[in-house]
Amino acid sequence: MRLEMHKFGDVLMSRPAGKEAFALARAYIFPDLKSNEQIELDFAQVKVLAPSWVDEFITGIKSTFPNKISYLNTDNESVAASLKFVLN
Repeated sequence: MRLEMHKFGDVLMSRPAGKEAFALARAYIFPDLKSNEQIELDFAQVKVLAPSWVDEFITGIKSTFPNKISYLNTDNESVAASLKFVLN
């Protein structure tokens, strides 16, 4: 399942906003997720990504779903730095 992150906004900042985005995804997007289906987070068109936002979002996914997560279109420096900070 590919999730276009820009649908949550092109500037993704703040821990409360990341938590809210995960709650929306869990309620409206992830119910269709199959247990063996990979989750693809596509960061195309995201201009700014804060570590706090992505930490809340990814932590929510990892604590709720056993699915493997892949990260697409991470060339933007803000996206790359935030993911590196959170995933390491």
